[in-house]
Amino acid sequence: MLFDAENLFSDAQAITATAASTNAIDLGSAGDDYGPGNPVPLLIQVVETFTAGGSATLTIALQLDSTETFTPDKSIPIATAVPVADLVAGKRFHWNYLPEGVDLQYARLHFTVATGPMTAGKVTAGLVAAIQTNS
Repeated sequence: MLFDAENLFSDAQAITATAASTNAIDLGSAGDDYGPGNPVPLLIQVVETFTAGGSATLTIALQLDSTETFTPDKSIPIATAVPVADLVAGKRFHWNYLPEGVDLQYARLHFTVATGPMTAGKVTAGLVAAIQTNS
């Protein structure tokens, strides 16, 4: 999978407690529609297996905002309450495209750890040209 540094939310980011992605992406001036055109895939991949002392879960959301302060203006769920046992290296979460109607300037991911903390686990995430399937 090819990631572009300008479109990267997280680069092997350790997620042991609730946190926002290391990076936010500027999608362009507020009010500019991010389409029409080709779909823009979003890929989130576990690059280090997660561990926890108990039955921790991870929820992932795409947050959108008109400013870099991230109140946020809009939050879109991507994955909900994924158990730690499923968060193994190579696990991928992806959307085939950013949702229609994305008209806010800034985007980031938000990772929520419940019944945590996690004791290990890393993700790499970003907008990509295509999702590689090897099939």
